[in-house]
Amino acid sequence: MDETPKRFDRIIAILIQLQSKKIVKAQELADRFDCSLRTIYRDIRTLEASGVPIYSEAGVGYALMDGYRLPPVMFTREEVSSFIAAEKLMQKFTDPSLGAHYASAMYKLKSVLKSTDKDWLSNIESRVIMNTSEPMFNDNSPNTLALLFEGIAEKKQLLLSYKTYETDTATQRNIEPVGVFHDNNNWYFLGYCHLRQDYRQFRTDRIQGIRKTDSDFTIEHDALETYIKKTETCPTTKVRILVDKKIARYLGTEKKYHGFISEKEVDGKIEMTFMSRDIENSFPRWFLMYGDYATILEPEILKAKTLELLEINRKRLL
Repeated sequence: MDETPKRFDRIIAILIQLQSKKIVKAQELADRFDCSLRTIYRDIRTLEASGVPIYSEAGVGYALMDGYRLPPVMFTREEVSSFIAAEKLMQKFTDPSLGAHYASAMYKLKSVLKSTDKDWLSNIESRVIMNTSEPMFNDNSPNTLALLFEGIAEKKQLLLSYKTYETDTATQRNIEPVGVFHDNNNWYFLGYCHLRQDYRQFRTDRIQGIRKTDSDFTIEHDALETYIKKTETCPTTKVRILVDKKIARYLGTEKKYHGFISEKEVDGKIEMTFMSRDIENSFPRWFLMYGDYATILEPEILKAKTLELLEINRKRLL
């Protein structure tokens, strides 16, 4: 089989990737194209021989000389269709400020498409709809994600007005944002809180106001994954519940959020095992959503907490 077309496509893709980042590591390219480092080195030499100004530094990576640019890149229809999904997601799952920036970028992207591809794109995008179940941002803070991204990129502290789940009044906090992530249908960010003198996790819909300050970071923070892995090693409690089959199938991704480990069928029902990080609040409240179809097997503290919540509700209904 002739490998020439495949190699040509890979070399062009490498050149495009070199334009997309300041530094690109050889291992990063090898992982993307599922090839050896030797192959990447050979392809880089081919680009250099064709006149592309690439400089490299041992142990760092490759970069294009400042000022070098390719002419506008043409997109395949498959690539264009992926932009449609991304645009719809940006419209519904980001704040208005960031969504507006993305919409502007999409106009520029569409401007380089062929006329036939523009028609093809128009036919699809009017038939794709994204819906969200809950608002992800507070109306008083419409540019939350955009400012978080700026704070992270520029290493500038943010002044946050934040209302916790337990309180009705917002507190003012100076935060050094570390990273942003989406989990369980909500946007969160992790940052160093100068008020608490520790790292804290914040939910974007509880942010009442946010603005960037002129204060630089005071700490050199690790990558976001480092802190997420630390939370995954927090103390946990083993939980076993027995759930009716007709309900178990609908628990879906919620199980994972509450520390789901495994499940097995027992006497026509589904026994689920969890390692819960919040046996006092989160898990018992979640259990009550389907508790009339389930039984707590262990631990006793979960049974006690669930009964306590039920008693509180009973008194309120009297």
